[in-house]
Amino acid sequence: MNNNTSSRLLSLDFFRGFTMFLLIIEFTHLFNFLTAANFEGTFIYGLGTQFHHHPWAGLRFWDLIQPFFMFIVGVAMPFSYANRIKKGDSHGAILKHILIRCFLLLFLGWWLFCQRLGIIVFNFQNVLSQLSVTILISFLIMRKPAWFQLAFSLALILGMEIIYRMFWVDGFNQPFVADKNFGAWFDLLISGNLSKGHWVSINAISTTAHTIWGVLAGQLLMSSKTQKRKLITLILAGTIALAIGYGLNPVTPIIKRISTSSFVFASGGWTLLALALSYYLIDVLKMRRGVKFFAIVGMNPLFIYLFAHMGGATMINSILKPLPATFFGWAGEVWVGMITASLASFALWLICYWLYKRKIFIKI
Repeated sequence: MNNNTSSRLLSLDFFRGFTMFLLIIEFTHLFNFLTAANFEGTFIYGLGTQFHHHPWAGLRFWDLIQPFFMFIVGVAMPFSYANRIKKGDSHGAILKHILIRCFLLLFLGWWLFCQRLGIIVFNFQNVLSQLSVTILISFLIMRKPAWFQLAFSLALILGMEIIYRMFWVDGFNQPFVADKNFGAWFDLLISGNLSKGHWVSINAISTTAHTIWGVLAGQLLMSSKTQKRKLITLILAGTIALAIGYGLNPVTPIIKRISTSSFVFASGGWTLLALALSYYLIDVLKMRRGVKFFAIVGMNPLFIYLFAHMGGATMINSILKPLPATFFGWAGEVWVGMITASLASFALWLICYWLYKRKIFIKI
């Protein structure tokens, strides 16, 4: 791989596109059909549970998707920054762009939450709102030495751990009990209500570590180190993070919904290993099969996420349903739903492909 900062990191394109494709599939409700009563006790049902968040303490595959995305954004930041500097932009101009971008992400994430509920509430649990915080903090320290960035990320995790454990307000001083912790109190303070799924807005602070670690990974991949050295560093970092995360689990449960320290480490470890695997297969071994299919989705991540989230996936489902209902109605409602959702997922990919062929890339 060419270490020039302008070179394309195909493994990152693949990783981002793969993650985004899973995110938009969620809006077609395909994963819900996998856990239908028809499949209880089967492999399909067991697989389907991995595409749903763990109800509280534990870790499933779907709990890694947001860390994947936040980490990927971090990996891309050093590449984007270097390219803009190369084009003549000043650090101040880039900072101004980051501030505007983060404000828009915060607004969009907040508005999507309000749109889903049908009323205006001040909750910031959507991934876009969370990203607005993690991107800004990560950018502000991105030019600091690697040791400082790492230490800062660890300080954020430790700080949140201490706050949760030491919080004194009656009724919210049980750190690892749903709706009885500091995060729940904070949401009640700013919005007057609690999340139905026990999610908390303050997660953005601890999960900033994922974006910071992504920045560090991006800086590593941009460096002049050999591919072998880069790969070993990613694997070693991922393994250490996994060991810390699962090692902490008996003391601090792995809970995504409040982003406990053990969750941040465990999910961060899997994320680093996922990038290492992508980098090894795609940029080292030069495997290209399937890369473009997913990369196309990753080239318009904000547009396709907003489109699918705001009813686009549901609309496509409705348009396509008569076809499988006519030809596969004999198989039952669940199978009709699965086929419809699969067709809708492909249709969403086709939208991304149409934009890609016309070189339309919607960014903020």
